[in-house]
Amino acid sequence: MGAMTVRARFAPSPTGLLHIGSARTALFNYLFARHHGGEFLLRIEDTDRERSTAAATEVIIEGLRWLGITPDQPPVFQSTRMARHAEVARQMLAAGHAYQCFCTAEELRQMRERALAEGRSPRYDGRWRDRDPAEAPLGISPSIRLKAPRDGDTVVEDLVQGTVRVGNAELDDMIILRSDGTPTYNHSVVVDDHDMGITHVIRGDDHLTNTFRQVQIYQAMGWDLPRFAHIPLIHGADGAKLSKRHGAVSALEFREQGYLPEALCNYLMRLGWGHGDAEVISSEEAIRLFDLDGVGRAPSRMDYAKLTNLNGIYIRHADDNRLTRDVLERLAHRTDLALGANAAKRIRALVPALKERAKTLVDLADAAAFLARPLPLPMEPKAASLLTPEARLMLRDVAGALAAAEFTPPAIDATLRAFAESSGRKLGQVAQPLRVALTGSTASPGIDVTLAALGKEEALARLAAVA
Repeated sequence: MGAMTVRARFAPSPTGLLHIGSARTALFNYLFARHHGGEFLLRIEDTDRERSTAAATEVIIEGLRWLGITPDQPPVFQSTRMARHAEVARQMLAAGHAYQCFCTAEELRQMRERALAEGRSPRYDGRWRDRDPAEAPLGISPSIRLKAPRDGDTVVEDLVQGTVRVGNAELDDMIILRSDGTPTYNHSVVVDDHDMGITHVIRGDDHLTNTFRQVQIYQAMGWDLPRFAHIPLIHGADGAKLSKRHGAVSALEFREQGYLPEALCNYLMRLGWGHGDAEVISSEEAIRLFDLDGVGRAPSRMDYAKLTNLNGIYIRHADDNRLTRDVLERLAHRTDLALGANAAKRIRALVPALKERAKTLVDLADAAAFLARPLPLPMEPKAASLLTPEARLMLRDVAGALAAAEFTPPAIDATLRAFAESSGRKLGQVAQPLRVALTGSTASPGIDVTLAALGKEEALARLAAVA
């Protein structure tokens, strides 16, 4: 391959969401470019002016930023390059690789209906391919069509699919420049990939039919072909194409649901790409290991339970300050909480214990919310039933013992054990009503770390509110 610099690209159309399948395609391009010490570029295919709003584009850029899939250069916007696309179409016309077609919309409709009536797939019949433009009817702006080869096959040596071919008789002379002067999708993609120096086109296998047409444009222009790699799509657990009914399908939806971007990237990387049994793979390791020969040919199935498990592993290893920031952001819009500096300090103190059981950042925020509740605490029904008159009396005594204790987990633990022993109770008989009074629920991290996180003043205030 010589000293070619690998250049890969991700080229989404801005539709208003970054589909998880597209996110994986972006990730594969990014990892491939990084693995080979090359460049990863982003092109926004925004020629559909109706759908391609600034907001729809921002969703893609924001999704990639969140996932940490950052391009090496500012994005190229396809819509800014239409003059260049038209210029190439006219070069092809001048070189005899394309021709002007003066068919009206009505003629094309009849052609289509006749083909369908005869049980053929509708294709342009080439009626202007060899006609003299001098015969053109007046007042009709021509489109420009590719003069596609009629014999033989168009063959692609695909890095994932192997050798794929189509008979040229199957492909018609497609329009490269519409009669209104705008370029068509397949033509724009080729000109942009060529001008951006793209060496590897890695995309979903739903593009395979486009690829045959695109190869013919490269050949007509005498341009070097990039290598193609067509990746199978992601399906739901039932084997159907992934859609909303399976669960979250857009990258930012996963963010809302409390997934860490590195967990999602790790999961997506392993979806349709294999390397031994390693499940947890850091981004550095991913770059070291990833290559296209590990991509399988079968569609992958999205397994939300597996992703959630992996996310739990990443949360347990995540930085506590970062998790605290995320929790505070998620709790910020709740009106039932008092989120001041004190609450933030308590949350930071308990995050190391809370994260042991959280599968998502939403779980983590829910589990931390009690630390920011103003008094009196709302009680879960099951919890409230544990605060019997006897338990309340006992809590008054516990409060006295805690008031004299040093507020570190070991000292708190020793104080509670001594209290239980001197009052003839088991530790659990002391800890459970105490937990209810402090948290409003029957589940929390260890009572010693929970008390330490609340701090003496807040802990005693919560006990006084129920005792």
